[in-house]
Amino acid sequence: MRWDAQALMPRPADDLGSGPSPALLPLAGLVRSVTTPEFAGITFHEVTAKSVLNKVVAGSRMPFEWTVNPYRGCSHACVYCFARKSHTYLDFDAGLDFDSQVVVKVNAAEVLRKELAKPSWGRHQVALGTNTDPYQRAEGRYALMPGIITALADSGTPLSILTKGTLLARDIPLLKRAAAQVPVGVGISLAMTDEALSEAVEPGTPGPRARLKLVSRLRDAGLPCGVMAMPILPWLSDSDEALDSLFAALAAAGATGVTAGALYLKPGTREWFMQWIAKNHPELAGRYRRLYGTGSYASKEYRTWLAAKVRYFKHRHGFTSGHGFSHRDLEDDPRGEEAQYPAGSIPSTGVGIQERPAGESQPAAAGPRQQPTLF
Repeated sequence: MRWDAQALMPRPADDLGSGPSPALLPLAGLVRSVTTPEFAGITFHEVTAKSVLNKVVAGSRMPFEWTVNPYRGCSHACVYCFARKSHTYLDFDAGLDFDSQVVVKVNAAEVLRKELAKPSWGRHQVALGTNTDPYQRAEGRYALMPGIITALADSGTPLSILTKGTLLARDIPLLKRAAAQVPVGVGISLAMTDEALSEAVEPGTPGPRARLKLVSRLRDAGLPCGVMAMPILPWLSDSDEALDSLFAALAAAGATGVTAGALYLKPGTREWFMQWIAKNHPELAGRYRRLYGTGSYASKEYRTWLAAKVRYFKHRHGFTSGHGFSHRDLEDDPRGEEAQYPAGSIPSTGVGIQERPAGESQPAAAGPRQQPTLF
């Protein structure tokens, strides 16, 4: 990646003197705002953070207590991204700004190492990829993750990573070394095999085939790799054919577990996604409004129907025990996950390692039910 053509954002007309460009946004610790031809339409706001360890709010359903997010905003530009609302806290909007105004904590690894060295640090699991993707394309330039992974492993802190970014392959040797020191969980987010649909709804991500290859590379390296198959999109990726293709591909790639569930539309995400649906699939706009009503979740009937289909295809392709990646709550409705498994059976940490017995036969189970007709 060439950054020799990078440019600072221009000064106001009355301030054209020499020296560094002034902060143009009310971002704490802003050093400079950078554009480059390699990322047309994207601005990177480089900041120096005072702290990078984030404590999860008490009472949260999350299966971890601490997170690290080296980036805010995400060039993956997934129209359904649950984290869009968080960009408004920085005085950006949850739509195009989320995709194009990326905040980079350039000193993340240095600050994290200092925080982990404090006597008060309890070596709790730290989750990466909980808000925006730590392996989005900018990571190729900034290379923040190697320092973060090393700091966590050296301090004896377990870690888990969730990503759509195939750049993670760069760090496989590092992750193997870290896994010899602490528990390491790796999860890939992949909810469809349709390349055209993926290009439409998650245009900045590596396509499904590339992510499936990454799953295989992780497994070949001896690392467990769960998959978060979220979100399943009503009328776009929830057909028998789509789900059969997805779980067959994940099984062939060697995924150690899968967590799946329906699209979750939080405020901020809902408005952006519904705008996309109205433009690209106007025939579905009314259906989505009826299915989601005024809330964030698809109707209980739909979620129950989808959970039954997911169970069927998971069993069909050998995912008969264990579960997927532990960041299950991040991109979808946690109640959809509860509909799939008995209460208390969802693991709270790590990746559910699961091997499929060779030659396992398809379970004797009813086929997928027909979609409820009232939607």
